[in-house]
Amino acid sequence: MQQDTDRPPRSSALPLFRYAANAAAVARVAVGVAALAWPSVPARPWVGTSADELTAEVLGRALGARDLALGLGTLAAIRKAPAGPWPAGALYAAGALSDTLDVAITVAAWPRLPKITRWLVAGSAAGAAIAGAAGVLAAFLEDPAEK
Repeated sequence: MQQDTDRPPRSSALPLFRYAANAAAVARVAVGVAALAWPSVPARPWVGTSADELTAEVLGRALGARDLALGLGTLAAIRKAPAGPWPAGALYAAGALSDTLDVAITVAAWPRLPKITRWLVAGSAAGAAIAGAAGVLAAFLEDPAEK
């Protein structure tokens, strides 16, 4: 069989990349539901005791809605598996972008955030961003027949 010369060689890591991105989407749904129901719980590690203030609760619920929508959209795009990589790849990218911006926002406020939990927030957001980027790679490089 002749290899398609227009595509880069497939890697056995691509299914692992897709799995990591899918796990990040499931976690995003869980965080979104938690933030909608109890906005101070996921916000407290990020902003400390101010998570109990009304303004933080409103913002926490709004971010929870964002995470729930991104997570459910990603999972639906994966499950539907239409021809081509665009639906899932675009949602993986949107999640990776939002997580990357969460890291940047955290770093910008670093000195004013809780000293221990800011590492947890930055690390988990960075990990989710990397998983999302890996999902983008998998969506665009993986052969649909191999899924």
